[in-house]
Amino acid sequence: MAMKAIHAYVSGRVQGVTYRQSCRQVARSLGLVGWVRNLPDGRVEVWAQGDPAACDRLVDWLWQGPPAAQVTGVETDSVAPDVTLRDFFIQPNPR
Repeated sequence: MAMKAIHAYVSGRVQGVTYRQSCRQVARSLGLVGWVRNLPDGRVEVWAQGDPAACDRLVDWLWQGPPAAQVTGVETDSVAPDVTLRDFFIQPNPR
């Protein structure tokens, strides 16, 4: 099975609006593994991998986010998959 991995940065009003929790729920429902975390600059960082179509659907969702979010930008890059990932989780915020 083909696998795709993406690394994304989401800008806008995306912290304090359940963005990370909602992202984890959507990613898991799509069968993806990876992680999501808040960044000190106010953005949200996402790493997701799995079925290419599922990754594309997650990127579409990143532009919408949960109802309280106001997304102004999503930057994505294709990256090499991380074969150690087994679930989609919320990662601690970097310091």
